[in-house]
Amino acid sequence: MKLNRRDFIVNFSIGATGLVLAPKLAFGQADPWTTEYPKILARIKAPKFPKRDFSILKYGAKAGGTFDCRAAINKAIDAANKAGGGRVVVPAGVWLTGAIKLKSNVNLYVSRGATLKFVTDRNSYLPVVHTRWEGMELMHLSPLIYAYEQTNIAVTGEGTLDGQGKAFFWKWHGNPRYGGNPDAISQRPARAKLYEFMDRNAPVEERIFGGPDDYLRPQFIQPYKCKNVLVEGVRIIDSPMWEVHPVMCENVTVRNIHVETHGPNNDGCNPESCKDVLIDNCYFDTGDDCIAIKSGRNNDGRRLNTSTENVIIRNCTMKDGHGGITVGSEISGGVRNVFAIDNKLDSPDLWTAIRFKNNASRGGKLENFYYKNNTIGTVSRAVIEIDFNYEEGAKGAHIPLVRNVQIDGLTCGAGNRALDLQGLDNAPIFDVSLKNCTFGTMKNASIVKNVKGLKLEKVSIGGKNVDSLG
Repeated sequence: MKLNRRDFIVNFSIGATGLVLAPKLAFGQADPWTTEYPKILARIKAPKFPKRDFSILKYGAKAGGTFDCRAAINKAIDAANKAGGGRVVVPAGVWLTGAIKLKSNVNLYVSRGATLKFVTDRNSYLPVVHTRWEGMELMHLSPLIYAYEQTNIAVTGEGTLDGQGKAFFWKWHGNPRYGGNPDAISQRPARAKLYEFMDRNAPVEERIFGGPDDYLRPQFIQPYKCKNVLVEGVRIIDSPMWEVHPVMCENVTVRNIHVETHGPNNDGCNPESCKDVLIDNCYFDTGDDCIAIKSGRNNDGRRLNTSTENVIIRNCTMKDGHGGITVGSEISGGVRNVFAIDNKLDSPDLWTAIRFKNNASRGGKLENFYYKNNTIGTVSRAVIEIDFNYEEGAKGAHIPLVRNVQIDGLTCGAGNRALDLQGLDNAPIFDVSLKNCTFGTMKNASIVKNVKGLKLEKVSIGGKNVDSLG
C-alpha cells in the first residue's frame, strides 16, 4: 500500500507503526452544527411544479393489474414535459407498468389507494440506459423509475410502488433463499464481467448488459445526473435491489417515504456522488443497509472523482438491516460533511447503527461526520463500527481514510459491543469523538485497533463511566 500525500498536511510524527500523518480539518474549531448545518439545509429546496394535472387515464391506462400501462404513463409524462411541467396522476387502483422515464418539470403522483406494480418481464426495462450497478457504470436494464440529466423531477403521493422483486427479480441474485440457482440463474457471471470492464477502464458504451443471461437486478428509483429531485410520501415494497438511488445529482430531498422490503441488497436510500441531500422523516425496514452513502467503486469511483457531500439525515426510523446509517462500501470518490440528528434505530435484526465500510481497494477519503441525539434501542453487533477490513481489507494500493467523526448525545439500550473501530497498521482512523453518550448492556468489550485521537467525554457503558478504550 502506498500513502497518498495529497490527503494530508506536512506535519507528522513517527510512531511504532511507521509514518503517521496528521489530517486536515475542514471547518476548523467552529461548531459545524451552527456554522455548516444551517447553510446546507438552506440550500436544499424541493422542486415546485405548475398546477396542471395529466391523468394517465387520458393516455390509455387501464386499472386492474393486467394491462401494461407503460406506454400510457410515459405518454402522460411526455405531455406534461412538453406543456412546461405538471403532475402526472396515477389514480386509485392497481396499475401494471414497465420502466418509467421521468422528464424535467414532471411530478409523478401516485394517489392514495393506487399501486404501481412493475411487470415481471425483462423486455419491459429495455432499451438499456446509462446506469450504475454497485458503484460501477454500465449500459443495462432501466431502473424501474429512471431519469437522466433532467431538472425538477419528483415521485410523490400516498400510494404504493411494488417492484415485484419476490416474484421475479430476487432470484437473479443466485441465492436459493430467494429462489435462485447459482448454477443456472445468478448475477455472479455478469458481475464478474462488469468488474473486468471496470478494472481495465473500458469505455462505458462498451459495457453493454441487459441480455437474457445478464442477471444484474435494476434499482427501483434512480435519477442520474439530475438537479432538484424530490421523492416524497410513497410506500416502496419488493424492490429488485436498492430502493432510492440518486447518482451524481444535486439538491435531493427524500421525505416521508416508507420502505419495507427484505430482498437481497434492498438498501433503503443510497445517495451516490451527490451534493446537498436531505433524508427526512423516513421509515426503513430493509434487511440490508437502511441508508448507505456511496461515491463509486474502485477505478470507476476514482475516474469520476465525484464525492458525496453535504448530507442531512434527520427524524428517520430504521429497523432491520445490516447498517442503519452507513457510509460505503463503494466510496472511492469520497464522502464529506454528513449530519445525522434525531433518528431512531432499533431492531434485534439491525446489525450496526452507525457503520463505515472502507478498505485498501476502495481507498475513499471520508471526513467530517456529525451525529447528534440519535436513539438506538437494540443492535445485534456493534453500535458504532468503522471497518477497514471490509471485504478486500488491506489488499489494495489505495489507502483508506476516515477522519473527524463526532458523536454527541447517543443513547443505546443493548448490543454486542459499543464500538468496533479497526483501522489498518499504516492507515489509522483519525479523530473519533464521543460526548454525552450512554451505552446500556453490551455483551462484549469494545474493539479499538489503529485509531489516532479517540476522545471520550461523559460516556458510560453498562452503567460505568469510561474515559478511554483500547
